[in-house]
Amino acid sequence: MRNRVQVMHGVNLDQIGRRDPEHYGDLTFAQLEQRIDAFAHELGLDARFFQTNSEGEFVEHLHRVVDVADALLVNAGAWTHYSYAIHDALEFAGLPAVEVHLSDVQAREQWRRHSVLAPACITVISGKGPDGYREALAALKAELEA
Repeated sequence: MRNRVQVMHGVNLDQIGRRDPEHYGDLTFAQLEQRIDAFAHELGLDARFFQTNSEGEFVEHLHRVVDVADALLVNAGAWTHYSYAIHDALEFAGLPAVEVHLSDVQAREQWRRHSVLAPACITVISGKGPDGYREALAALKAELEA
């Protein structure tokens, strides 16, 4: 059964709960991961979590992820908008991936509106807060069952 989803959080995501609640909500990072885990469990998925503030570590984890996951849920934070290294590592991983953002990046600063990761993902979900993770997991479940 293919049900292992690696949830990968990038730069500054460990600071939610302290960051601007207007954009990121008031959940702490630990509470967000607990909620994602509950969403995954409801869908019969096994969520595994990874967070780093080091772009190199993020890329290295993507290089090894095929051994521990069947799909990827990625919130790379600011790296989304410029890291071709992460884009290439996502392609190299070869797993279905969904890009997710807590805030509505299309309604924010101009530089946040472009994703270099989106072409390596099956869809992008933005602006739905923690519930966006449930939608992302559902998309991955559908992809894994296809």
